[in-house]
Amino acid sequence: MASSLTKDSVTPGTPGSEKTFFGHPRGLATLFMTEMWERFSYYGMRALLPLYLVAPGGLALSAGTATAIYSVYVSLVYLLAMPGGWFGDRVWGPRKTVAVAGGVIMLGHLTLALPSSGTFYAGLGLVAIGSGLLKANISTMVGHLYKGPDDPRRDGGFTVFYMGINLGAFAAPLIIGTIGESVNWHLGFALAALGMGLGLAQFLLGSRHLDAHSSVVPKPLSAAEKSSTLRKAALWAGIAVVAYAALGISGHYTLNWVLVPLTLLGVIIPVMVLVRIKRDRELDRAEQSKMSAYIWFFVAAAVFWMIYDQGGSTLSIFADASADNTVLGWEFPVSWYQSVNPVLIMALAPVFAWFWLSLNRRGKEPSTIVKFSSGLVLVGASFFLFLAPLSIAEGGHKAAALWLVAIYFTQTVGELMLSPVGLSVTTKMAPAKYASQMMGVWFLAVTAGDATTGLLSIAGVDLNKTGIVALEASLAVVAGVAVWMYRNKVKTLMGDVR
Repeated sequence: MASSLTKDSVTPGTPGSEKTFFGHPRGLATLFMTEMWERFSYYGMRALLPLYLVAPGGLALSAGTATAIYSVYVSLVYLLAMPGGWFGDRVWGPRKTVAVAGGVIMLGHLTLALPSSGTFYAGLGLVAIGSGLLKANISTMVGHLYKGPDDPRRDGGFTVFYMGINLGAFAAPLIIGTIGESVNWHLGFALAALGMGLGLAQFLLGSRHLDAHSSVVPKPLSAAEKSSTLRKAALWAGIAVVAYAALGISGHYTLNWVLVPLTLLGVIIPVMVLVRIKRDRELDRAEQSKMSAYIWFFVAAAVFWMIYDQGGSTLSIFADASADNTVLGWEFPVSWYQSVNPVLIMALAPVFAWFWLSLNRRGKEPSTIVKFSSGLVLVGASFFLFLAPLSIAEGGHKAAALWLVAIYFTQTVGELMLSPVGLSVTTKMAPAKYASQMMGVWFLAVTAGDATTGLLSIAGVDLNKTGIVALEASLAVVAGVAVWMYRNKVKTLMGDVR
């Protein structure tokens, strides 16, 4: 860490007058390392999760149930980002919220490390809650390090921050995945807890370098609001406890009594949020029009993430059962496939940034809509590629590892076409009243996509069958073509946003 900190010869008291991190405020080092270790713990556990769920030495569940649990878990992480942001804004402030979140995540991983199926789901719930609390607030604190949106270092600071995300995501499957698969599943989950512990320690020790605004509660709850919120929370918690106690006592409880409500919430809540914003009479005509356009992007993004996130479930379970996971005769753990995406992101993101800039200078950069539709077509193409290894496996042979690498490569290119554009268009098209909430709305597209996958799995749909894979691939391609065909209508609705 110290080798990357330098002295800036500027007037004391100005931004950058102290030690810096690659030319950025020193607090960025704290947030970079915290996020890197948090992502290390998250992606390491996520790489092990579907494999542990189906393993004879794990929970020995069916592939469908494992996919449903995985999908519900991922959808919850993104769904809880909205209340997590609310806690940072209204209750604790970003800094305290992130500190508490780190402790909750670490406790969740430690609970997963216990050799008991009874505590396993509690551990997943704790990690999901902690991740939701942390996700929005740590990014907010990165923004606090700079003097407003016009600070020339701001975009670069977020770029450095996101490199930390991908470094953690790349290393996690290689370390946690190897230990979990080759030595002991629960030791792998314990390593995830250690990773989060290191991130939390880094955050607590380095928090003095963060901006003072990170400790401020922007819109604290009034006494009446606190009382009302606590009453409502207690009411719903009480209803849940009574309902599930009754199911348990009567002998009717099954895992689906948890999975089905959570997946339905993952679909219903995003729809409710969009409808509430769209029907808000305080929005002017231009904002209403932009929200109509945004719904196109939201639905298309939900289709994208529905397929993309199966890279950690459907593809991983297929690789475990039906792929030849070797390179030049050397066998590697199945969880290592989850390192392909982050290393490709780190390699290709600068190339894409240069490419778009080069096209822009010549006046040939594709529009937001063209990039978005291309991302959808590419994620559909990745599942058309998936049909090849599926056919090989159905013929009684093991599919080559390079087939799966090709699928992840295609999905990553699609992600680079769609995800940055989606984040950008979300901030540009957000109504002024909902400016701080719209990033959470974008995350709800991930929730809706993963919840849909969960519902399909609960319904007994085998997502590793060629017919279903072809149908999903076709859906993504059709959605991409539809967005492109109606691009003029969407452009009109977008108003002055390009």
